[in-house]
Amino acid sequence: MSAMSALTAPVAPVTFKAACPDCRARFELSAGALRLAIGASRRTTFYSFTCPECGSAVRKPAGERIVELLTGGGVNTLRLHTTG
Repeated sequence: MSAMSALTAPVAPVTFKAACPDCRARFELSAGALRLAIGASRRTTFYSFTCPECGSAVRKPAGERIVELLTGGGVNTLRLHTTG
């Protein structure tokens, strides 16, 4: 494989494993199905999604490693700012 073909090779879509705390279903979600909010503290940094099985809105805390994985995988990110 040449360097040029490596640069133009199609990239497989990124999927993330997730679970719903309500119905306990386990599934894979595309980056577009997840949302990441980065706040000023650990309490205000989280990711969220809608469970494809039961429709529940799910919100889970996101530590540094999760933030790194989600942003690297193309998840839409909202940066929350405090006023003051």
